[in-house]
Amino acid sequence: MTSRDPAHPRPLRVVSSDDRYPDWEAVYEDNATWVYRTIYARVGNQADAEDLTAEVFMAALRPLRLTASVAEVRSYLKNTARTVLAAHWRQTMGREITEIEGDIAAPPGSEEAISTAPERVATVMETLPDNYRRILELRFLQNLSIKESASAMGVSVANAKVLQHRALRLAAQVNEKGAP
Repeated sequence: MTSRDPAHPRPLRVVSSDDRYPDWEAVYEDNATWVYRTIYARVGNQADAEDLTAEVFMAALRPLRLTASVAEVRSYLKNTARTVLAAHWRQTMGREITEIEGDIAAPPGSEEAISTAPERVATVMETLPDNYRRILELRFLQNLSIKESASAMGVSVANAKVLQHRALRLAAQVNEKGAP
């Protein structure tokens, strides 16, 4: 994404049904912010959100036509974001999430306003047993490899993999139901 002042995001353009983008740069400039915010609100991680946003635009580049209206482009990008997010969740958690709720035409003005992910993560982490919480902290918050995490916990790599799998499964259940 281009570097912009996050305190003053560029608003979406108001368009008529037959308005079109002049080039691919205009498509990106007009849509990158809301695509990023939509994804960030679901993943709660800046690096993943940036990577997934890039994937959305790369996936949309070939099939998307510049002759499509702005509304059609936004709709296509929203559906592409849903597909990219589904693939991401399927790969990372073994779950597919295919809904992007709400209208994207008026994204919130700040990162804090659009994401409750940090609070949800803290709540979920508090409910997990110590060894589950520790493996998730090492793997995803400290970005250690599975081998490094196993060493830090004093367990085998196989055991660390099992702990991570069980911790993610329990965390997903807690997040969905509010209790294990």
